[in-house]
Amino acid sequence: MNPASPYLTTEEAAAYLKMGVRKLYDLAAHGDAPCSKVTGKWLFPRAALDRWVEAGMSAGEEAAPAPAIVAGSHDPLLEWALRRAATGLALLCEGSGAGLDRLERGEARIAAIHLHEIGESDEDANLRALAGRSGLADAVLIGFARREQGLIVAPGDPLGLLDARDPLGAARAARARFGLRQSGAGAQQLLERLLARGDGAMADLAAVEAPFATGADLAAAIRAGEADCGLASRSVADALGLPFAPLAWERFDLAMRRRAYFEPGAQALFSLMRTPVFAERAARLGGYDVAQAGEVRLNR
Repeated sequence: MNPASPYLTTEEAAAYLKMGVRKLYDLAAHGDAPCSKVTGKWLFPRAALDRWVEAGMSAGEEAAPAPAIVAGSHDPLLEWALRRAATGLALLCEGSGAGLDRLERGEARIAAIHLHEIGESDEDANLRALAGRSGLADAVLIGFARREQGLIVAPGDPLGLLDARDPLGAARAARARFGLRQSGAGAQQLLERLLARGDGAMADLAAVEAPFATGADLAAAIRAGEADCGLASRSVADALGLPFAPLAWERFDLAMRRRAYFEPGAQALFSLMRTPVFAERAARLGGYDVAQAGEVRLNR
């Protein structure tokens, strides 16, 4: 073993980890060990192996892999990217908070999140959310996109909300039927933050009774006349041809355990995120800034 080399062969890595070569090969073949295949041979980054062990994946253990699921928030660009990159990962959209819960319980490999807090900087909200979860001590946070959020209204804007200087305030004043998201969803947190900024509260809204699981569900309900307005991303509004008033830009990030970062599905997604094809798709959907896509925002 060359002590100066940052990359180890399968035999060298097995000796380094004090485990059998066959055991390590099986872990690598199933995407459960940090490695890359170069000219038909597995190479193991020494630093990545150290982090892997530190995260609790000790040489004598093989933890059951989490289901091949991206939980958390829905996003049209992410949904497209998972299919385009042939990641083998399925979406389970229940909101950012629920996604982090599943990630922490080992029920998902990735959580898509866009979180907000009243009185705190939105820039670091996703980072603070991970820092506050002791069960995610091995978390990695990858930037996916900056995303434009705003007020979406019914076709033709019959209540004239978008003509107002403060569309959200106008919706409150008009007692517009406001479609809400579930507790813990990033869009719901953003709504609470925006209301607080204007000295308002959720109790000021004439909300429809049931919360909507995703922004797309909310947009469909507005288009069907079940609600007058609500918060969603520009890409969702554009997809259904709904009028949109921009209110904020937010970070939409991908949280995962360090081990999952090296898995083939995640790596296929990250590779796509660095291509012009990804940027072109984001531009066509509208409401995205992908200049920092793939950036490692946190490696605990």
